[in-house]
Amino acid sequence: MDFEQILYDKTDNIATITLNRPDRMNAFTPTMIREWTLALEDARTDGEVRAVILTGAGRAFCAGADLKGDSGVAETARSERPVAAAGLRNWLRDSVHNVPRQVALLDKPYIAALNGAAVGAGMDMASMCDIRMAAEGARFAMTYVKVGLVPGDGGCYYLPRIVGLAKALELIWTGDFIDAEEALRIGYVSRVLPADELLPAVRELAGRIAQGPSVAIQLAKRLAYRGLTSEVGEALEAAGQAMAIAQATEDAQEGPRAFVEKRPPQFKGR
Repeated sequence: MDFEQILYDKTDNIATITLNRPDRMNAFTPTMIREWTLALEDARTDGEVRAVILTGAGRAFCAGADLKGDSGVAETARSERPVAAAGLRNWLRDSVHNVPRQVALLDKPYIAALNGAAVGAGMDMASMCDIRMAAEGARFAMTYVKVGLVPGDGGCYYLPRIVGLAKALELIWTGDFIDAEEALRIGYVSRVLPADELLPAVRELAGRIAQGPSVAIQLAKRLAYRGLTSEVGEALEAAGQAMAIAQATEDAQEGPRAFVEKRPPQFKGR
């Protein structure tokens, strides 16, 4: 695949998506959204891919929608007439929301290497990842309120599930920036590292996950997210079904065999 505004690489069972507009702090445009969606779909459907990394080029992760470029938001912001609510709703649904819809279909681990600022919709996009690791200089803010808007790309859905309702509302209502250490303290990111160590650490983690039993890993991801909105009986029923599938895999035979033989397991994802 040839892309203009992202970089997409598949190596050692890991797909890496790099937002690649460093001169605009990786603010997204319709072109980037289309390419991002295509990359996620490819990673989801490629049986060789077992983990996905998301990062940004340059000094920022993502500054949200490009208000000065061809994002479509600029015209809305500059318009002298109120924009029809239905039209704006459809614009989001048919463009930016394609990314979270693809993420919702992605059973594979989706790990963010937050190399710099994640602001507004950029923070929403980071919040869609399963795990977030940050560079020491990274900063985060839900800045929608500063321009009279609400989180439009899933922030009100994802953020409370990560940091809890009260802290999420504080960040959403104030638009305040938090640094990487505060993000670690509240559980928004799981690790903070020097900038030059971030991507290697994320790749090492993704590599270890990619070497694991991918069917079991993907089933566990489904169970974890489903459990957020299920009552315990439903969650246990789903776990039983997932266990039956996992037990029928070759990997479920390889794991115990490797343990008995005192060697590392060679999982094949089937």
